[in-house]
Amino acid sequence: MEKTENEHFANSADDIFSSPDGLGAAPLRAAINSAAEWLKTRQGADGMWVGPLETNCCMEAQWLLAMYFIGFDDPKIPEVIQYILDRQREDGSWDVYYESEQGDINTTLECYFALRVYGFEPDEKIMASAREWLLKNRWTERIRVFTKYWLALFGEWPWACTPVLPPEIFFLPKWCPFNIYDFAAWARATMMPISILTARRPIKELPERLKPDELFPEGRDKVDFRMPDSSKGFFSASNFFMKVDNMLHSYNRVPFKPLREQAIKLVLQWITEHQDEDGAWGGIQPPWIYAIIVMHVEGFALDQINMSKAIDAFNLHWKVKRGEGLMLQASESPIWDTFLTMIALMDCGETLESSPELLKALDFVLSKENRFYGDWAVKVGKKVEPSGWAFQRANNFYPDIDDAAIAIIALKKIQKILPRENERARKVEAALRRAVNWILAMQSKNGGWAAFDRDNTKKIVTKIPFCDFGEVLDPPSADVTAHVVEALSMCGFSEKHPAVARALKFIYSEQESDGSWFGRWGVNYIYGTWSVLTALAAAGGAKDSPAVKKALSYLASKQNADGGWGESVASYMEPKFSGTGIPSTASQTAWAVIAMISAADPAFDENIKKGCRFLVKTQNSDHTWDEPYYTGTGFPGYALGAKIDLRNGGALPQGKELARGFMLNYNWYRHYFPLTALGRAEKYFAGNA
Repeated sequence: MEKTENEHFANSADDIFSSPDGLGAAPLRAAINSAAEWLKTRQGADGMWVGPLETNCCMEAQWLLAMYFIGFDDPKIPEVIQYILDRQREDGSWDVYYESEQGDINTTLECYFALRVYGFEPDEKIMASAREWLLKNRWTERIRVFTKYWLALFGEWPWACTPVLPPEIFFLPKWCPFNIYDFAAWARATMMPISILTARRPIKELPERLKPDELFPEGRDKVDFRMPDSSKGFFSASNFFMKVDNMLHSYNRVPFKPLREQAIKLVLQWITEHQDEDGAWGGIQPPWIYAIIVMHVEGFALDQINMSKAIDAFNLHWKVKRGEGLMLQASESPIWDTFLTMIALMDCGETLESSPELLKALDFVLSKENRFYGDWAVKVGKKVEPSGWAFQRANNFYPDIDDAAIAIIALKKIQKILPRENERARKVEAALRRAVNWILAMQSKNGGWAAFDRDNTKKIVTKIPFCDFGEVLDPPSADVTAHVVEALSMCGFSEKHPAVARALKFIYSEQESDGSWFGRWGVNYIYGTWSVLTALAAAGGAKDSPAVKKALSYLASKQNADGGWGESVASYMEPKFSGTGIPSTASQTAWAVIAMISAADPAFDENIKKGCRFLVKTQNSDHTWDEPYYTGTGFPGYALGAKIDLRNGGALPQGKELARGFMLNYNWYRHYFPLTALGRAEKYFAGNA
């Protein structure tokens, strides 16, 4: 009887994986089989896979405040409150990511304020500990602009002491600096509703019993509500824009503003036209929650179609049960999760016969190809046929280049096992053609690729007072560029192709002195280094090149004694945490293992084996992996969207708590990346044998 592919791998790899602790090829294959089965049983009826996307409690706090502001008594409010209560730290604060050394001033203030608005008394234990922490950490001096807006909506912070974002910005032509398309897609979608709020300055007065007077123990008249002076001299850009902000405040007080109402009308039209099919905006929480408030301010009734869809969206697929509480996701990742799951199953030897789930997933992702001219077309134009995939299931305006690259990789893999000349095969070929052409059109001038836009790099826009949070630019990054290079290479593009050659030049220029690469969208140097090494291997990059050798040595130097890898979110602020800082995680171990396998350097085979042993031994009884640590990145909090060289004196107004940042826990990173790593390791060592 002929051996199956999996049996061949198991037998030929047995000696390679044998070790004093008894871990051999059979346990490896058992771990792979059980992990694959775990995924198969969790596929949705429509063919997608999606894991919860965990962030911080600003999401729940802001939703509670928004519902109170518009007067909507949602039945899930008690569960959302319970989730906030469950996430409070022992010191009374709330944080941005799991096991952060410090609480976050903004998350803590917003959680405290939301609980207060919903009737929690100041002397209750949970409130007293939070208030003590806030006062000790001088909250009035340190909160960000967004948090001030939430307080201003309820009369607890003067609107006059918040940055003005005039709706007239909508009139700026595309060639003019500070037009809305010079800001990152997520910032643009959020700015539009906020521009109306800073013009209208609405206030919902709280009853006296709900006013947080206890947060102002010396009285409000003793608080300096003014914007902090962050200028570096009279002629600095920051000082100039502070003066402009003062002038805009003066303009707000002028009774005659001839273009104001027309601007508000056009911005409101832009907002309603950009609403997603599921009722959200841009597939993320900030523009969505601010749009709800703005529609209420502009007189939309609760049963008006845009408003009712927006309110009801959280009842569709954005809520996740957590114990007795209810988590509200900042976004969702069904397209990303589905493509990466498809890759994992195919990498561990699954076929269309053993995994018919692959065909269901294929039909789902093909139906989600983005065929709309979204905001990206403003700069790229309409000569290229629209394509790509968004991160979320219902986001037409912002297809994601990173998702599109991973989509190409997955589609090229499944194309090899699809029967030729059938309808699915023709659809895959057509989708690949469109996606490749679209990605090529999205390449930036420096050779790299960003997440949503081309050449979104005007640093001057980060100087306005409004931009004291996260990122407002979307410049090219090494990790996204690497995924695109890998995808193009799988489509037959050589390293000499002009687009690939420019991309490789950009990637090499981004390598750190220690051999690593910065991770813009994953934590952090392990993520970036994995992305690049995999791409270089696909592009035929010299395996013996100094850059590759240095990167492999970097990864090997960060391997923990247990065989795994673990990098803290704190590495975004302190270089000493690069590649380290937390216990080994399943996802980061998988990235390191995949990177080393792609390089195929025998000198690092033992590192690969140790990583695989860690993954097999830490697989839990449910056949998945436990990973509470955050290994996904939304915003490092650098404002520029790109890495700041902290090694050479770069300074930011945040610490390891990442007060300006936004971190993510993709709950299924812990599963499909280890499955990919184990599957590739099995084949790698079988090939060597």
